[in-house]
Amino acid sequence: AMSRARVHRALWSVGAESGEAATQQKAKGGGKKSKKPQQSSSSDFFETRLAKSKEMEAEGVRPYEYTYSATHGSADLNGIFKELENGVEDEEADVSVCGRVMAKRVFGKLAFFTLMDQSGKIQLYLDKNRLGDSFKQLKAWVDSGDIIGVRGSVKRTDKGELSVYVREWSMLTKALRPLPDKWHGLTDTEQRYRARHVDLIVNSDVRETFRKRALIVREIRHYLDERGFLEIETPTLHAQAGGADARPFETFHNALDMNLTLRIATELHLKRLIIGGFDRVYEIGRIFRNEGISTRHNPEFTSIELYQAYADFEDMMNLTEELIRKLSHKVTGSGKVTYQGQEIDLETPWRRETMAELVRQELPSKADLTSLGSGPDAVEKARMYAKEANVDTDGLNSCGEILNACFEELVEAKLIQPTFVTEYPKEISPLAKPHRTKEGLTERFELFVVGRELANAFSELTDPVDQRERFEKQAEKKEAGDLEASDVDHDFLAALEQGMPPTGGLGIGIDRLVMLLTDSSTIKDVIAFPLLKNLASASTEAASEDEGNQ
Repeated sequence: AMSRARVHRALWSVGAESGEAATQQKAKGGGKKSKKPQQSSSSDFFETRLAKSKEMEAEGVRPYEYTYSATHGSADLNGIFKELENGVEDEEADVSVCGRVMAKRVFGKLAFFTLMDQSGKIQLYLDKNRLGDSFKQLKAWVDSGDIIGVRGSVKRTDKGELSVYVREWSMLTKALRPLPDKWHGLTDTEQRYRARHVDLIVNSDVRETFRKRALIVREIRHYLDERGFLEIETPTLHAQAGGADARPFETFHNALDMNLTLRIATELHLKRLIIGGFDRVYEIGRIFRNEGISTRHNPEFTSIELYQAYADFEDMMNLTEELIRKLSHKVTGSGKVTYQGQEIDLETPWRRETMAELVRQELPSKADLTSLGSGPDAVEKARMYAKEANVDTDGLNSCGEILNACFEELVEAKLIQPTFVTEYPKEISPLAKPHRTKEGLTERFELFVVGRELANAFSELTDPVDQRERFEKQAEKKEAGDLEASDVDHDFLAALEQGMPPTGGLGIGIDRLVMLLTDSSTIKDVIAFPLLKNLASASTEAASEDEGNQ
């Protein structure tokens, strides 16, 4: 049986080879359509293209140029010459463009290429009478996928296609591998992620997603910079993991003879900057968590964390809503977006509800789990109410933990429209300040949209004694085998003992935000190069599965 890796290679080869074979067959047949393109191996195409490269060198033509100066992009030309009438040439125009040949049609003494650059596509009108001997070289040497530069006038064909009427052309890069076929294409999802460079070449919607991602990140910076926030980078290598409940990646520093981890959050270092006297700081950076992979999770992801002195979680709530609404208008032109067929209203003021109330509405008993107290009897009552709703509470030893389990099981997936869930239990919020009026709860919110967490914020804990006690409880969990719990961070406690002003803190997952604003169903679609299983491992697993099924 064929392994998964071999299947991917086969899919890729069929798509690429059928496209080039069809082009070659069409050229031989004078433009006639072929029902069954002649198939050749990928190595044949590679060798053919390599031979063309060598032939160019022998003729004194560089197949890999050093530079090229284009006067316009394709979008520029489409804008400047939008009023040019059909069948008319602007003979005084002298333009040059460069890009990748995406398609080519050759008809005797005429050829039409589709050239793609970063801004879009433009047709190249290639006439033997204008190009002379170089037309023969162009037909012999240029394949789809090659990068070329052309210079000429501008003409709109009789059929209305704006074109560069080429006077001269240059090979800039000879591609040795063909593009996927237009019809078969690069359709295997995992292969698209593994060959992202090809995915970007052939799928304009993928390129658009990453343009929007760049716009989102730029606008976040602009929004915060305008409001007096300062972006400061913090370490990626940590002597001790902290700032989140997550299992870290571990590494070792040879020169210092130190065990280190990749950061699971930027929180604790950014708070030290607040302690040091900066009132508003943020960082957009990569976070690394040694956890599972899903449509919502990638072990390496991007987040923004920001901290504002003399503010609380209510201020962070207002900032979050305003920021995301502005991003929606900037990226989509509207305060309402469509995500996987559902309209998400980011314009109307967002719902704000406590975790306890949301859970109460879903429990058969309609019980408020925060009103039960904290003793053993209260825990048993909470466990009973959860069991009535078929929520598993094994290993949970407090009302707060049971409340959170009920929320995750009964409520989270139903929060489609933007909802701020507030007043989280103290047991699951080790870095949040206690609620100023409600015992056992914290001043914390999480933002949920389309059933997934998008942001997390606190009135930050500034009491070093309370913080030490919570760290110690986390350390006990870690000692008991909780791989996501953290140790006591004595360095951070020493900083906190220096005195930290009242502070509001906020974290937003950039990748999930981009998913929402670009209507992307999986996190891999918004990460340029997501982590994937090694092909050799996948091949071995597939082979083992095949043997087991025989």
